[in-house]
Amino acid sequence: MIAARILTTIPAGCTLGEGPVWDDRRQWLWFTDIQQAQLLCWDHCAGRLSRHALPERLGSLALTDDPDVLLCALASGLALLHTPSGAITPLHSVEPQYRGMRLNDGRVDRQGRFWVGSMVEDRALAPATGGSLYRLDPPGTAPPLALRDGIAIANCIAFSPDGRLAYFADTPTRRILCHPVEAATGPGRLFAETDAGAFPDGADVDADGRLWNAEWGAARISVYQPDGRLAGRIALPVSQPTCVAFGGANLDLVFVTSAREGLSAATLADEPLAGDVLVLAVDGPEAFRGLPAGRFALGRP
Repeated sequence: MIAARILTTIPAGCTLGEGPVWDDRRQWLWFTDIQQAQLLCWDHCAGRLSRHALPERLGSLALTDDPDVLLCALASGLALLHTPSGAITPLHSVEPQYRGMRLNDGRVDRQGRFWVGSMVEDRALAPATGGSLYRLDPPGTAPPLALRDGIAIANCIAFSPDGRLAYFADTPTRRILCHPVEAATGPGRLFAETDAGAFPDGADVDADGRLWNAEWGAARISVYQPDGRLAGRIALPVSQPTCVAFGGANLDLVFVTSAREGLSAATLADEPLAGDVLVLAVDGPEAFRGLPAGRFALGRP
């Protein structure tokens, strides 16, 4: 196991916390409570949490080159959110009418493009593998490009430090795939396979190219070397971690979102931090440095 300690927790109490993104310009962490249709912001220096109600659920989000604007993967499509005013500017509809699917995990690649996947929520309305993986190129005026389909739950979207490789997982398969960024429509190669009962969720890649993956149902983060070998694991006090993001002034902290959704009263009593965000420090030989979150270029003057 990798030695990690919890520095603090962000008392978010999310039903389904997801999509953490560190804004190094302001030392803020943005994340979402998907099921409560809330955007949350943690001011790390002030130790203050704020919540913003949204008109629909938010699956993931990204920074842009405008510090006041976020790119949002809402359940129905992509939009820009002006955070000071709360004004939402729709960009592209992906699921304009709910058909049992919604947008889910997303992240900006090293080239500044936003990758986002959809997931199947209701098999009575959608095929079991009706989801897709999309890429939105700056400045966002052209519709997103569909890269692959046949997906149940898109997750684990992350990129190598040099921007040449993309990682992706269809969560129920327990398989993390790796493929060249410019060949994302291909089958990819198997990068890692998680244990039974451990489902790959959100991930990020550190400066040394190691993939840090939150494993839903397994109460842990698994860290993989660039060649796919397991480098170690971090045990967590929550069984449903959902995603990781690197942050802090030196990008040496791990922020881990989590979920309360679907847990029994007995389990919640045993996991009082379920739904909160854990802030971890890693010491010793496994110490790391993260990379700044990508920013989507809006192309504004």
